Amino acid sequence: MSRRNTAKKREIAPDPLYNSRLVSMLTMRILKHGKKSLAQKIIYSALDIIREKMSINPLEILEKAVRNATPLVEVKARRVGGSTYQVPIEIRAYRGTNLALRWITLFAKKRSGKNMAIKLANEILDAFNENGNTVRKREETHRMAEANKAFAHYRY
Repeated sequence: MSRRNTAKKREIAPDPLYNSRLVSMLTMRILKHGKKSLAQKIIYSALDIIREKMSINPLEILEKAVRNATPLVEVKARRVGGSTYQVPIEIRAYRGTNLALRWITLFAKKRSGKNMAIKLANEILDAFNENGNTVRKREETHRMAEANKAFAHYRY
């Protein structure tokens, strides 16, 4: 990381089928070894599975699932006088969305089963219904921040 210049935030191009930046961000999270078309196939088939199960727009379900999984606060380690404190910090919207997508893909990969599209669809539906590992991770993050509220005055 350069000390002179701050990194420019890149503009995310929307995906070709749904014309959504959120789907494009999810594609980047699923991506392995630069195989973007394979990642898009996985996501599109997961969204088709969601459409079959719920019979409403899968993009709205994905947006609600990401909203349910997005944390508002997190803890960051801060060294003060030789000891390390876990300091609670509010999260900006972009980072919160990224964390939610990261957790959704992580727990989808950890699920049992063969097909990644089915696992991803089930994880998105769990997040939409406010249960499952992704929402549990968000609650755990909020609990950590609540427990360390006493160290909030050590903010950066």
